[in-house]
Amino acid sequence: MTEITFQYWNRLADQIILISSLLSGFSIAVIANLLVSELNTKLIKSIMVFSTLAASFFLITIFAMTKLLLMTTNGYPIKFEESDLLIPRIIGSLFFFFGITSLISVISLAGWTKSKKMGIITTTIGILTFILSLFMTS
Repeated sequence: MTEITFQYWNRLADQIILISSLLSGFSIAVIANLLVSELNTKLIKSIMVFSTLAASFFLITIFAMTKLLLMTTNGYPIKFEESDLLIPRIIGSLFFFFGITSLISVISLAGWTKSKKMGIITTTIGILTFILSLFMTS
């Protein structure tokens, strides 16, 4: 098995931080819109929960990947071993996946607020997105 270099982890962490920042901002915008909304249905509450989960997961990813980025940057002042990168990598990767899954759930549920037909369409798109995401990450 080929060993992954610190430079590769550094660049990967940088990209995941950027993506997570954008997606957490989007999730927080959804939360803000729902907070000022007068709607208080079960569906809206579910969308709020999934949006909050997505934002939280992406924020955790940002912190984990920032630690990974700092540790793999030349000049990091604290001594560490390669095994010390394991926890931030696992947490960052898992919570990034959980954030994507939560965001796909928001997308899938959003159509149901308008009509049954739109709900079926957005749920189908969400399921397809989830399957393709799994395919692309394996």
